[in-house]
Amino acid sequence: MIPRYSRPAMTAIWEPANKFRIWFEIEAHACDALAELGVIPTEAARAVWSGGDKPYTPERIARIDSIEAETKHDVIAFLTELAEQVGPEARFVHQGMTSSDVLDTCLAVQLKQAADILLDDIDRLLEALERRAFETKDLACMGRSHGIHAEPVTIGLKFASFAAEFQRNRARLEAARADIASCAISGAVGTFANIDPRVEERVAARLGLVPEPVSTQVIPRDRHAQFFATLGVIASSVERVAVEIRHLQRTEVREAEEYFSPGQKGSSAMPHKRNPVLTENLTGLARLVRGMAIPAMENVALWHERDISHSSVERMIGPDATITLDFALARLTGVVDKLVIYPEAVARNLNQLGGLVFSQRVLLALTQAGMSREDAYKAVQRNAMQVWSRGANFLDLLKADADVAGLLPAATLEELFDLGYHTKHVDTIFTRVFGRA
Repeated sequence: MIPRYSRPAMTAIWEPANKFRIWFEIEAHACDALAELGVIPTEAARAVWSGGDKPYTPERIARIDSIEAETKHDVIAFLTELAEQVGPEARFVHQGMTSSDVLDTCLAVQLKQAADILLDDIDRLLEALERRAFETKDLACMGRSHGIHAEPVTIGLKFASFAAEFQRNRARLEAARADIASCAISGAVGTFANIDPRVEERVAARLGLVPEPVSTQVIPRDRHAQFFATLGVIASSVERVAVEIRHLQRTEVREAEEYFSPGQKGSSAMPHKRNPVLTENLTGLARLVRGMAIPAMENVALWHERDISHSSVERMIGPDATITLDFALARLTGVVDKLVIYPEAVARNLNQLGGLVFSQRVLLALTQAGMSREDAYKAVQRNAMQVWSRGANFLDLLKADADVAGLLPAATLEELFDLGYHTKHVDTIFTRVFGRA
């Protein structure tokens, strides 16, 4: 991923130094297990640790790269450089193993590490959403369906809705993390013909993984498909929040706005512009992450016990999807944390259509008073349409309508225009989401 959309901790997971360190630990732990089983000398396992347990410096990485330039095989290049560090005992390294044992187990570790960062990102976002939800819990605003005024909600309920969604996303990512944390040390075509299954168990325990039940030489890619699909779902949730903010920032609405810092510029041509650039950026980043889920699903169907059609895909989507989503979650947290709310605009929009938002309550009251639902709907709608067409006051029109006024006195109609009626269960919803109100 380009540096513009990268953060150091996540990027470090995909750097060669971390990858080669994981490869080394896989091989070294396997040697320990082989030594315990009497397959290789104990001294050899010790030599692997003492000779190879060093940082993967730029010099070591460059040496591996130079070997790979000749061998055209990354794992062999790694093992060759390791042998240069370890000495003659290196002949016992990689006993009975195949390249996929190293590559797949390493990828599992890296994705698990990435998931831990993303879970922390979600926790930070949830903190910001909860704080803003309670700050605006009782700030009534216009609820919209199809982009059109519907009935009142509160700004706090918007934040609560986002928080509930990211609570679900956190649970999804925890499940995907558990599913991807799979270890395969089963040798060529996954039969354990040349390596004892207890080696796999040892390596898995040391790396915080679980043995893959059937690895066929590669770990089945349904696990990876689930992982990247989960990232795609989370990215979609990021976009949902971003799109809502973009709509609320439109000039005609302007109920909320991204923080516009001193010295910030909105347009090279128009000095007055304050554009929702961060949330627009998040929409674009979400598209990228979602786009990486499809190749992961296509990787599931490999030839027989293995092929490497998945390899090039994962070398790209592993870093790019996790780095992009990490950046997006952090950016969204910042947007939510500093989002500017304009209560006056919220109130203005809420009252823009002269009380039309109470139409359903009037409809229900007429049916309770004895009018058929069909007639009640017609009576309410014919008055509502006059508000749309000529900007009249809805309550005044209802009071002057003989059919309505005959069943609902003026005082009753006025009671139906109570904003609190629409927000009376906000505490119940908050308790469901946050465990408190």
